[in-house]
Amino acid sequence: MNRRMTLALALALVCPAACTGSLFKSKAVPPTIYVLSAGPVPLAAPAGDSAPQPAIPLDLAILKPRLPTGLATDRIAVLYPDRRLDYFADARWSGPAGDVLQELAVQEFLHSRRHLRTVSGDASVFSSTYWLEIEVTDFQAEYTPASPAPTAHVHFLARIGGSGDRRILGRFEADARQAAAENRLTAIVDAYARAAQAALAEIAVQVDDALANASAARP
Repeated sequence: MNRRMTLALALALVCPAACTGSLFKSKAVPPTIYVLSAGPVPLAAPAGDSAPQPAIPLDLAILKPRLPTGLATDRIAVLYPDRRLDYFADARWSGPAGDVLQELAVQEFLHSRRHLRTVSGDASVFSSTYWLEIEVTDFQAEYTPASPAPTAHVHFLARIGGSGDRRILGRFEADARQAAAENRLTAIVDAYARAAQAALAEIAVQVDDALANASAARP
């Protein structure tokens, strides 16, 4: 009799443990992952500069961008007319926004590097001649009462300096807005990509000029 009671008690304890695996399985839909990547078209040369420019034997390291707390996440930010910052549900960037923007900046500079030998992330900053630091002040989709679809707003503050003496060679600012074609996440992400590329392309032109001047001034 005692053996039967012991067996019944053991079965009673095992059953809940075996059942919890199916009972408490999460049915939440995994988030959709979105990637930002630079387009294949190189940055256009300035007006009157039709001839290809020779590469300057300089190396540029792009540091990981700095973002405010609300934007330093892998979530896709949205700003509503009442200035409330939120995030699109079930959607994520392919990594934290700082990592995503750093990789996008490296791609953009690689496409447009008329005056550079190499462009890389900050892993090689100490072996690079110059470094570029970007501060992100805006990186969100903004809704207004005037339009059902949001506008992607990207605002960068940048500075470039030498790795040897840390001397600042220039400070730049770029602000870009791109309206989404429709109020769908794929269209909104496309607007993000176009705004980010436009802002980075503007910075790339200014950096290119600063490095050309720095190279010309070198003995």
